[in-house]
This record gives sequence, C-alpha cells and structure tokens, in this order.
Amino acid sequence: MQWHGEWPKAMDEAQRARERLSDPPGQPAIGMAFYQLGELYRLRGDFTDAEAAYREARRHGREPQPGLANMRLMQGQVDAAEAAIRRVMDEPRDHVSRARILGSCVEIMLAAGDADAAAEAAVELAAIASDVDAPVLHATAAQVTGAVALDRGDPRAALDALRQACAAWGELGAPYDHARSRLLVALCCRELGDRDTAELEADAARQTFERLGAVPDNARLEALFPATIPAAPFDLTRREVEVLALVAAGKANREIAAELMISEHTVRRHLQNIFVRLGVSSRAAATAFAYQHGLV
Repeated sequence: MQWHGEWPKAMDEAQRARERLSDPPGQPAIGMAFYQLGELYRLRGDFTDAEAAYREARRHGREPQPGLANMRLMQGQVDAAEAAIRRVMDEPRDHVSRARILGSCVEIMLAAGDADAAAEAAVELAAIASDVDAPVLHATAAQVTGAVALDRGDPRAALDALRQACAAWGELGAPYDHARSRLLVALCCRELGDRDTAELEADAARQTFERLGAVPDNARLEALFPATIPAAPFDLTRREVEVLALVAAGKANREIAAELMISEHTVRRHLQNIFVRLGVSSRAAATAFAYQHGLV
C-alpha cells in the first residue's frame, strides 16, 4: 500500500499489525510494525510520531535505520544522518540487507559533501542490482547513479540514468519514488538551460507530493522550484539570492548546503555564478555588495 501511494490505508494496516502483535506481548515482529509506522510518519513530515515509532522499533529489536537517518536528513541534521549511516554501513550485512541502505547512503553522503563515498555506494548498489536482478534495485541504482552524476556536474549523464529510473518507477507503480526521480530530472534540465522542461517536471513531482501528503519532499521541491518566482536583481536567480544571504550571514558552504538541502558542490557552483554576476572575487566582497545594494 505504501509502495503504491495508498499511505492512509498503509497506516491503518501498520497500526493493526502493531495491535495484533502486542497480544500476547514479546513477539519480535512487532519491531517491524513500529518501523513501518515510523516510515509512514516520516514521509508525511510527522517527525515527532516518527521518532517515537523508531524508538519503539529499536526497543523491540528492529534496527531503525536507514529510516531514522533519512529523517535526520529531512530535518537538516546532516551530521547526525551521516554518523548513523556510516555506522550501519560499517556493520557486516548480506547483499539484500545492504541494498536496503545503499540508496539512503548515497543521498546522505551527497548532502554531507562526501561525493566519493556516495559514488562508491552507488556503484555497489548497481553491482548488487545486477546480481539480484530485482526491478526495484535497478530503479534505485539508476536514480542514485543519476544523483551522483548531477552532483559531479555532469547533468547530461545524470539525465540518462534518471530517465531510466523514471521509467522503472512508472512500471512498478511507485508514485513517490517516481516523483523524487522527476525532481532530479528537473534539476538536470535546469542545469542544461532547459527551464521549460525543468518547470514541467517539477510541477508533475509537486502534484504527486501534494496528493500523497509528502510534506518534507514538497517543501524541498518548493525551495528548489518556487511556484512563484519574484524577479531577482543583478540577474541573480532566486536560489543565488538565498545563497548570497546565507553567505552574508557568515554561513560556511557546508551549513548552506544543509539549510537549503543541496550539495556543497552545488553551493560552490552558485557562488561562482554570484561572483561573476556581481563582479566580485571573494565572499567578503560579495557580502559587502549585498549589504550596499539591499540584497539582504
């Protein structure tokens, strides 16, 4: 039910499983029910309830990762997400168990600015997908491969992989993952200068997130592709103005990346564009320019 976007029904069934497994007490599978509840709460942005469910899952013997690390990333706590996923990745696991965390590992490592670790995880997931030959693993591998290529500044290669991911998620009937891939496609198209297609892809993803009630993902999409974009001065994009404001506030690249939920590589690229458009060559000069011209 969760897979096919029927989240309210999935929540009801997970609650029923929790109640059923509570009587008699001590049934180990109840940890799975609590973990599934945590995932559904997380996807909807109910972080307090999600954390409580993950804690109950842990208490009943179910590892709360990668769900808890994914939630920390959604909350902007990149360091906590990175520490958790590294700990889980360092523990011995079989192929199937490891495949469940590799996709999250890629996303978290990109947010943490460790592009090499993200690339290694993406390659490992692709290898497992090839061995196991499961459609969901092929789709996930294509998506994270595209995300890594986009982070490394190769939107054309990223777009090829992400188109494969979109097709696979569509065939699997997984609207949430399909929408997440379409958002990455939108970012690729924008990097390639095709703003019309970027907006179309972003709008399609927005409609899915709104229908599902995926509040955190919709908020991230809105930050990347605002529904209404006011004109920005000095030919800066809205995102560049946001980056400039955070630079002027004394934020480091890592902090900016965490706050805007983008990679450090993307922050550096925005800064390069800002310097060129403002005719400055340092963060200090950009900050002074921003204050002098009322940009912050």
